[in-house]
Amino acid sequence: GIDGREVLAEVYIASGLPAYSVVGLPDAAVKEAKDRVVAAVRNSGFDFPAKRITVNLAPAEIKKAGTHFELPIALGVIAASGKLGKKPPARFENTFFIGELALDGALRPVAGVLPMLLALKGRDVTAIVPAGNSAEAAVSGVNCLSASNLKEVASWLAGQSELTACAAAATARISSGDGNDF
Repeated sequence: GIDGREVLAEVYIASGLPAYSVVGLPDAAVKEAKDRVVAAVRNSGFDFPAKRITVNLAPAEIKKAGTHFELPIALGVIAASGKLGKKPPARFENTFFIGELALDGALRPVAGVLPMLLALKGRDVTAIVPAGNSAEAAVSGVNCLSASNLKEVASWLAGQSELTACAAAATARISSGDGNDF
């Protein structure tokens, strides 16, 4: 249960009555992400398309659990609606996105970032994680960037700004002056 598995979030937007569905064996938390994604996209300054939206989490045979799929789903909706240009930005290639969204578009830390990133070790990839997971992600050895909100990540994808590299937390050293430490 601690092995990370790669999941691809695909978004298809079609004409028709507004609808939003997530397929690919999502659990309840992933299904509930729909409302958070809609609010986060809108509150980040993007129009949420009033069309038929299908999100596929592949491979379909693996049960998807957790809130860390929200960032890639939101970015997929923004890109599929053309808000990042006619073609998906080149930065989508070899980039993995992990993060839970708040209603205002802020990125919240998620559990299990280290095993997710360790599954990517040795590959020439970049991972985007919430700022609250930066220290944990930094010890993975994977090229990692941190962001505070959805708008920052979308701006980075469009090549309009840069994100901060993940950095390990500074450890405090306590010295007892005389060398005795009980």
